[in-house]
Amino acid sequence: MRLFSDYHTHPQGHRVQPYTQALLQPWVESARARGLSDIAFTDHDRYHAGIDFDQLARLRDANGDVRIRAGIELDNDPVHSPASRRWIEKHWDQLDFVLGSVHFLHRADQMFDSVPEGAEQFAGRDIDALYEDYFRRVREIAATGLVDCLAHIDLVKIHGDRPNSDVRSLADETLEFVAARGLTIELSTAGWRKPVGELYPSDDLIVLAQNKGIAFTTASDAHSHAQLGENYERLSHKMKELGITDVCVFEEHQQQSRAL
Repeated sequence: MRLFSDYHTHPQGHRVQPYTQALLQPWVESARARGLSDIAFTDHDRYHAGIDFDQLARLRDANGDVRIRAGIELDNDPVHSPASRRWIEKHWDQLDFVLGSVHFLHRADQMFDSVPEGAEQFAGRDIDALYEDYFRRVREIAATGLVDCLAHIDLVKIHGDRPNSDVRSLADETLEFVAARGLTIELSTAGWRKPVGELYPSDDLIVLAQNKGIAFTTASDAHSHAQLGENYERLSHKMKELGITDVCVFEEHQQQSRAL
C-alpha cells in the first residue's frame, strides 16, 4: 500500500518567508522523489503574510505531475489567530484546505508542544483535566467552520503525559463532534519523532474515529522538505494493520476519498 499525499507541511518553517519558486520548488522535488503526487502547503496562520497565491499558480504550471494544494494551519494562538481567521475568511475561495490545531493551553506566551520547554506546563498538574481542557479547545477550533481537518488530534500527549482515565472516554465527545461536522483528522508521522514516540493519533483513537465514520488524511508535519513523507513506509504498515484502505484529499475544500 503506497501512500501518495502529505497534507501538513510548512515551507516557511517558523518565520515569515515570502513564497517564491526558490522556496517552494525543493518541496515539489522532494515530493516527486518520494513518490508523492498530492501535497498541501499548510504554513502556520501567524505567517500568512508570506503566502502568495500567484506564486502557487506558477508552481502548479511548472509541475503538472504533482497536485499542489493551497492551505494553512489555523491554531488557537491567543495573539495572532483572530487576525488569521479574518485572513482565512477573506481568502477562503483561494484555499483548498485548512487544518485546525491546538498549540496553547493555559499560557499565552508558550506553545505547550515546544520541546523540551513546553513539558513544564504539565508538571504537577491534573493530567486528566489537561486532556479534557485540550479536547474542549479542539472542539472550539472545529466549531469555527473554518477548518477541513484536525491536525495531530492528540498532540496533548507529546511529552509522554498519559491520563489516568481511558483516553477514548476523554476524546469521545470531540470525535463525535468531528464526525457530526463531516471533518477529517490526519494520521501524522510527526509523533514518531517527538518525545512520545507514537503516531498521532494513537491506535485506540484511530479505531474510535473509524467507528464514527471519520476519514483520514496522511501527514508528516514537515518543517523542512527533507521531512516530507517521513516514516511513510511505517505509516503504510500501520494503516494496513488497522484496515484503513482510503485516504482523503481536498480541492477547494471539497473532500475526496481515494483508494490506496
